[in-house]
Amino acid sequence: MQFGFTLKPDHTLERTTALASQAEAAGFEHGWLFDSHVLWRDPYPLLTLMAQSTSRMRLGTCVTNPATREPSVTASLLAVLNELSGGRMDLGIGRGDSARRVLGKPPTTIASLEEAIVVIRDLVEGRAVEYEGTELQLPWTGKWKLPVWVAGYGPMALAMTGRVADGVILQLADPDLVRWFVGQVRAAAAAAGRDPTSIRVQSAAPAHVGDLDDCRERTRWFPALVSNHVVDLVNKYPRDELPEALTGYVRDRSGYDYHHHAEVGSTNAAFVGDEVTDRFCVLGSVDEHVAKLRELADAGVDQFNLYLMNGDEEQTLEVYGAEVIPAIHAAGAARS
Repeated sequence: MQFGFTLKPDHTLERTTALASQAEAAGFEHGWLFDSHVLWRDPYPLLTLMAQSTSRMRLGTCVTNPATREPSVTASLLAVLNELSGGRMDLGIGRGDSARRVLGKPPTTIASLEEAIVVIRDLVEGRAVEYEGTELQLPWTGKWKLPVWVAGYGPMALAMTGRVADGVILQLADPDLVRWFVGQVRAAAAAAGRDPTSIRVQSAAPAHVGDLDDCRERTRWFPALVSNHVVDLVNKYPRDELPEALTGYVRDRSGYDYHHHAEVGSTNAAFVGDEVTDRFCVLGSVDEHVAKLRELADAGVDQFNLYLMNGDEEQTLEVYGAEVIPAIHAAGAARS
């Protein structure tokens, strides 16, 4: 299993680069930023700084969308960042949640998302593409491949991911739900004539080390964030087509204020109980983290993406680098 981290872009520039450097030294191989340009700082200047303050870590958005970012603009940004970083950019992309809704607009369609993925990847990798009736090409790029990760939970999003993407981003750390989602992605990949095992799986969720009650209070915001996507699903699909473990907890949800998105202590999380917080996050002692991460690896997770926005960020990186990551790597080596 590899390790990544995601920052909410609300830190100073200096702290953002310091956290990236610390994470790389601690053994993290991926660094990601939320892309919600009204709520927080724009991610692309920050990715530039992170690329300059690291040397090995792959970097990207977790996640952008094709509506607030026109695909050819995203392609040009990523192509330049590949030049700057030596080809270390990944694209994390979805339909758009906070970045769209804070503008009073809905997420984009799956069809638009799939078209954007093809356009962005082709342009970054130097190929000509027809987009909206015009042939486009970036003649100055094409040296590096662009891995594409799609964030989504619904059957249509997972099927599209299996057809065209390199990886899936699952915003939760529930091993049973991960297995359910991974099965759908791999079935779609096989139906498209692709090797199902070639699709990488990312579990993206908060992790906090310490007293369990404190960990819960610091991360309860996360199931509230996920509930926005779950509500979309239950409004689109019959409930009996979706796992109760995913949909059951949103019955008591009364609303969501995006101006307190991904915020520790937010009233958005008032409806979220301990049970779902424990399932969706990685919490407790070092041993409990290691045990949960081993379960996720067994469920098919290739990368655990730690949402590093619960306070004590430097301490979390330190503990993961000194104790958690070595334990997971040792367990993997023992199995092989």
